[in-house]
Amino acid sequence: MDQQSDGVIVVGVDGSPQSVAALRWAARLAPAYGATLTVVGAWENPPEYVNFVHFKDDHFDELARKRVDRAVHEAFGDDVPAGLRTVVEFGHPSKVLMQHSEGATLLVVGRRGHGGFKGLLMGSTSSACVAHAPCPVLVLPEESVEAEHAGAAASAG
Repeated sequence: MDQQSDGVIVVGVDGSPQSVAALRWAARLAPAYGATLTVVGAWENPPEYVNFVHFKDDHFDELARKRVDRAVHEAFGDDVPAGLRTVVEFGHPSKVLMQHSEGATLLVVGRRGHGGFKGLLMGSTSSACVAHAPCPVLVLPEESVEAEHAGAAASAG
């Protein structure tokens, strides 16, 4: 989907703490760009289900939508930024993000999400976005997430 406005920041969300931090960072940056947020979640049929009974696509779509909604709520509570739009689509996350970042001001992703290879410096989605996105990409380091958690704990105490 082609974004027609220059004032759009696309945020990749998979429900991980890194993607929640990406939402918060994008919201902080949006006023400087005069931008609204487009929150993008993507899903694929899990590979372990290839030889088993196939769930209806609606099942995984609904799970992905709930994950995106939870991340938005965790990031902002009831104070959701004006103009925030959510999109959930079937497809590989990096391809879906690149499609939605066409014409965007910025794409924001966490360094690693729910992927299984914790030893990697960057996850496959963030790496693909850096290499191929049609707009500038901000990849949040894990330290940004840890700093947010420390700040939240300090303000709660």
